[in-house]
Amino acid sequence: MFGPDVDVGCPHCSHLAANIPDTRLLATKNTAFACISRGDRAKIAAYRERCEWKFTWYSSLGGDFNYDFNVTMDENVAPLYYNFRDKEQTIERGLEIRRLKGEAQGLSVFYKEGDDVYHTYSTYARGVEKLLTTYMMLDITPLGRQATPNPFLRPYELK
Repeated sequence: MFGPDVDVGCPHCSHLAANIPDTRLLATKNTAFACISRGDRAKIAAYRERCEWKFTWYSSLGGDFNYDFNVTMDENVAPLYYNFRDKEQTIERGLEIRRLKGEAQGLSVFYKEGDDVYHTYSTYARGVEKLLTTYMMLDITPLGRQATPNPFLRPYELK
């Protein structure tokens, strides 16, 4: 969401972040939530404060975390791999390869037992929508997300 060369988060990731609820209840269930970005720590903190977000947000700048979990794409650092597909599979599916550059969204879950940390789950692209409560609310309305015109929906006509 927040690469090292930006001062603000991308619109899609910022929408996701704006949907993150108060995470204090997670601590009562021995669980924590945090966002990780490669941006500069001070820029991240300033943007987080400006947006009035309360969740924990770390910088992985200078580390391998984002590359290890396939949310930063740079062929000079690691082979391209996103949403469980390598570059060739992405091209074969007709997806735009330009999207396989820079920062991308992903969600990973970890479990810690003693000193051992286990990676238990990851999802990418539209899989991250599980956290978008506004989308879930729109999905139950007659007009839905209104991303594209619905040819089957006729406006209510007063007679």
